[in-house]
Amino acid sequence: MPIDCKMEQEQMRLLLTGEIDHHRAGVLMRQLEEQLDLESPSRVELDMGGVTFMDSSGIALLLKVYRTLALNGGRLTVVRVPAQAGKVLRAAGLQRLFSISYL
Repeated sequence: MPIDCKMEQEQMRLLLTGEIDHHRAGVLMRQLEEQLDLESPSRVELDMGGVTFMDSSGIALLLKVYRTLALNGGRLTVVRVPAQAGKVLRAAGLQRLFSISYL
């Protein structure tokens, strides 16, 4: 399933849905990289409200987006993180790198 992407001025809003696991992470990574290369946003809001499952592959995905943005002085915000994915993100300590809000 493609990522839903909307640009508003210099902020990109991305909506992730479904499972983020090792089977799907590569496809999502390529789609995210394409969107970031195409639009070059200074801020990205990643909405995870539709994510039903996430494993460590999701951590790698978020770190890749964070690093890509940070290289250009950009900022990542992750919003509407569901309970299961929230446990994974908290265990990884990603809240020290970027803003995360939970459902």
